[in-house]
Amino acid sequence: MRRRRRAASAGLAVLAAALAVVGGTEAQASRGAAPPEVKPPPAAVRWVSAPVRIADAATVRLLRSGDRVDVVAAERAGPPRVVAAGARVVEVPEPDKGVGDGGALVILSVPRDTARALVGAGAVARLAVTLC
Repeated sequence: MRRRRRAASAGLAVLAAALAVVGGTEAQASRGAAPPEVKPPPAAVRWVSAPVRIADAATVRLLRSGDRVDVVAAERAGPPRVVAAGARVVEVPEPDKGVGDGGALVILSVPRDTARALVGAGAVARLAVTLC
């Protein structure tokens, strides 16, 4: 019985709060005041794990899980640019056997948009990391 009373009380409290908000907006509109601007909630930043091939395998061997790195793209035409700033190292997989100068893989935790930028940069430039 107490649970029902608590649930009913909570429901009435939510209803009262909703009516107060709606009533307040209507009251302002009836007085000639513009209703407050309703802003959409900020988009949730989705963090993803992004595998990134770094050109210098020896540099990757210095990294550990939890390290923070900046990923820099070096293209032939133009100055180097930072693609990801403060990315968290999630994992450093064991190096591939038989891969010569193909660099080394590192898994980074970055926002989804940054992951897309990393993929694009990795397709056209050599990637390097700097420890933060």
